[in-house]
Amino acid sequence: MQKNDSDDIYDVIVVGSGAGLVGALAAASRGLKTLVIEKTEFVGGTTAYSGSGLWLPGNAAERRGGVDSGPDKARPYLDEIVGDDAPTALREAFLQTGAPMIDELESFPQVGQFFWQGVPDYFEKAPNALPAGRTIFPQPLERAALGDLEPLVRRPQWAERSGADPGDEMTGGQALIGRLLLAFTETGNGTVRTNTGLERLVVEEGRVVGVDATSNGEPVTLTARRGVLLAAGGFERNPELRKKYQPEARADWSQGAPGNTGDALVAGMDVGAATDLLEEAWFAPGLMVPNDRPVFYPSVWSGIWVNDGGERFMNERLPYDRSGHEILRNHKSSDVSHIPVHWVFDQRQFDNERAFASPPVAPQSPGWFDADEFLDAGLLHRADTLEELAELIGVPADALVASVNQFNGHVRSGKDEDFGRGDSPWDRIITNMCGPHEDGPNPCIGLIDRAPFYAAKIALSDLGTKGGLRTDDHSRVLYEDGSVIAGLYASGNTMAPMTGRIYPGAGGPVGSSMVFSYLAALDMAGSNA
Repeated sequence: MQKNDSDDIYDVIVVGSGAGLVGALAAASRGLKTLVIEKTEFVGGTTAYSGSGLWLPGNAAERRGGVDSGPDKARPYLDEIVGDDAPTALREAFLQTGAPMIDELESFPQVGQFFWQGVPDYFEKAPNALPAGRTIFPQPLERAALGDLEPLVRRPQWAERSGADPGDEMTGGQALIGRLLLAFTETGNGTVRTNTGLERLVVEEGRVVGVDATSNGEPVTLTARRGVLLAAGGFERNPELRKKYQPEARADWSQGAPGNTGDALVAGMDVGAATDLLEEAWFAPGLMVPNDRPVFYPSVWSGIWVNDGGERFMNERLPYDRSGHEILRNHKSSDVSHIPVHWVFDQRQFDNERAFASPPVAPQSPGWFDADEFLDAGLLHRADTLEELAELIGVPADALVASVNQFNGHVRSGKDEDFGRGDSPWDRIITNMCGPHEDGPNPCIGLIDRAPFYAAKIALSDLGTKGGLRTDDHSRVLYEDGSVIAGLYASGNTMAPMTGRIYPGAGGPVGSSMVFSYLAALDMAGSNA
């Protein structure tokens, strides 16, 4: 590596440019010379793809929305659903830090105020689950406000895939990244270097003091006097690591950003960092589409999911991470394959003009669901009878017919006696917000009896891996014996999550990533190193 000069010496280096920008902003605003390095040409990572909900109990935006939450009310909920899968200290740090972090972010005019929008907590039976939810969102941002920085921000996934113009206004994750980027660069202490990938950590006398990187094809050593924050996402786009730690999952089925190949995770492991939950991901259903990775498709409007045995096995409207885990659990515990799932529906899906207008989470380019294209690609099958459909998709006809008949009985009674579809606040809100209502007493279930019948494929997709480097409640990375690796921090999907194996509510990943990036910056700002 080339010898670095004074221009390559910083107080703080942040590896990754998603929610880690919160840590970068917190450090730079405290007078620390801060560098963000980003492997790809765009800033934002998977956060820029997201709707950028932030699950952060008790913050000012919630209070403005009339939500009565806070650490004492959210603690029983998290304790129940996380259990022993993550340290209690991490949960407590998260609960105590989210609200003051939002207060600080809202003090930056470039960031502005967040707003609460009701999205139910994902585990409705846990203590203190809120049917109205705890999720807040950033305000939209006009692209023109970013000036020359605008081309740096990664496009929404739907626009990136289709090449469509995303419009003059940034929303969701794009808006969050745009606002944080603007605030960070305007501190006067913040620099971003794109096309700069981490190669390894530089360690001197047991302390991480910088990084070796490749920047625009050239080797460079970058020094960090206070510390290095690894906030570079997970390893979801790395086929070898997925095969090693998550053999049922596939890198080409992930929704994660292209740069998320686990470089930061591996760099941490190379200096002796402990890891946890590497078998875990933010799993989610993905509708398989022609010539591309699956579309994030968190809820069906009609029809049922069946396995290779032709049997229905779950509530198809579970919150997406619970849904993905349920697919995986059934796949592992059964002799019958559940990956991919067969989504069976009837002509009503096509008769309703809203049904394929857009998935529930983001717009797609017009005409994105072209039935003929899906049929030609073998990703959609069509038949005049259920028996013929069963033969086309390779499942037992008697089992498929029985599954549909039993479901239709539930539709007529208004109660899904098998899996409770329509019972939870999430089931109902996803219907109200995003899709056509079914006819009958339960708006979340509808008859499957209008030929022709169809079957599409639902993959086990994910929003990123979630296992990573073990940290303490200051985001400091730990050795296997629990001692601290001096100068090294982690957050987001590079860090073993404080939520363990679960997803508490909309915005859990981004909100948690922001908090632990912020905590890392506070620790570095208070350091005498």
